[in-house]
Amino acid sequence: MFENLSDRLSKVIKQVRGQAKITDDNVKDTLREVRLALLEADVALPVVKDFVERVRVRAIGAEVTESLSPGQVLIKIVNDELVAVMGEANESLKLNATPPAVILVAGLQGAGKTTSVGKMARFLKEREKKKVMVVSCDVYRPAAIDQLEVLAGEVGAEFFPSDTSKKPVKIAKSALAAAKKAFIDVLIVDTAGRLHVDEEMMSEIKDINKAIKPVETLFVVDSMTGQDAANTAKAFGEALPLTGVILTKTDGDARGGAALSIRQITGKPIKFLGVGEKSDALEPFHPDRVASRILGMGDVLSLIEDVERKVDQKKAEKLAKKLQKGKKFTLDDFREQLLQMSNMGGMSALMDKLPGMGNIPDAVKSKVNDKEMARLVAIINSMTAKEKEFPAVIKGSRKRRIANGSGTKVQDVNKLLKQFAQTQKMMKKFSKGGMKNLMRGLPGLGGGGGGMPPF
Repeated sequence: MFENLSDRLSKVIKQVRGQAKITDDNVKDTLREVRLALLEADVALPVVKDFVERVRVRAIGAEVTESLSPGQVLIKIVNDELVAVMGEANESLKLNATPPAVILVAGLQGAGKTTSVGKMARFLKEREKKKVMVVSCDVYRPAAIDQLEVLAGEVGAEFFPSDTSKKPVKIAKSALAAAKKAFIDVLIVDTAGRLHVDEEMMSEIKDINKAIKPVETLFVVDSMTGQDAANTAKAFGEALPLTGVILTKTDGDARGGAALSIRQITGKPIKFLGVGEKSDALEPFHPDRVASRILGMGDVLSLIEDVERKVDQKKAEKLAKKLQKGKKFTLDDFREQLLQMSNMGGMSALMDKLPGMGNIPDAVKSKVNDKEMARLVAIINSMTAKEKEFPAVIKGSRKRRIANGSGTKVQDVNKLLKQFAQTQKMMKKFSKGGMKNLMRGLPGLGGGGGGMPPF
């Protein structure tokens, strides 16, 4: 997300570096480029005008301190204003109500409501330690109820059964009564997709809202629709007492116009970002962290949270101790690292959150392919225990057998062995000099060493 905007703004900021002062003359061209970058990102025009004007007022005549260059001053100003546009701070779900706290989910057809309900149930269960029940009031879309039942089973949430013969309001009321009896902490109510101009459907969801009195009424919207997402959310907000927005499919949105427009146009905060298809691909929306990503400064806090939550700490400690004792890094270890990285969203998600990755050439970024990880794991799985321990024995006939067994080519096996050899060298640095030596080998962290394996 924000890839195009991030690239444009990085180029803009470079133009003012090295100058003694940000003046009316040198900021004029810069702000024109900022305006174009935001418009290309499909940010709503009123938001763009307001944003650029606030940056201009703050930037004109801003003196450069001893430690800051004009570029750094401008980065700070733009960063502050991006945060202000998106809402200052994360606004979490307000669940401090008499249980069950009810969350009503609304939105257009195809925006990802049902999937978001499943993701939110998992989020609340795992991170907030809540007992969650879900119910579908969508009696119009074929298999909507079945889909939610499957998702509930996957994430370990309670599922309240419903059927298409009943009225949505009655289903919601019955689910609320059942949630009270079962001592449920949070009840999430999924609803049918509807247009804000459909009076009958809007009347129905108003009745549901009135009957169950939710503490949160969330609007789910597809980020790929850009500024239209903000306009649609505003229209729904005029009919329903919305408390926040879930922005879906952000992993496929290189522009980010929706995220930058919604708060200012609707007055409602973005509460979550859908960042993938898996049930754990839901992130709380932190404006300061998103602004940092847009400006190519990474998102270290989110990265640390991902590591703490998704990396198997026992396995990581076991590998560290093994390397510190001078033992070899094997293909089995390499396979485990690939799986751990895949759990964190893959190499592309990692690059998005690491500082300085905006400086990596596009030619290198384009080679990052997370599907490649699955292929590498398949190749290693096709090896014998001896081959994983002693890869030097893998010659012609063995390479052909491994390639056939993994559905790949001999060239792919050769590529994996080359990448493994590079990783093994990096791990030797870790075993000899700890993290300090390992970091010297990574790009942008003090070294011209081997760098990351070329995934």
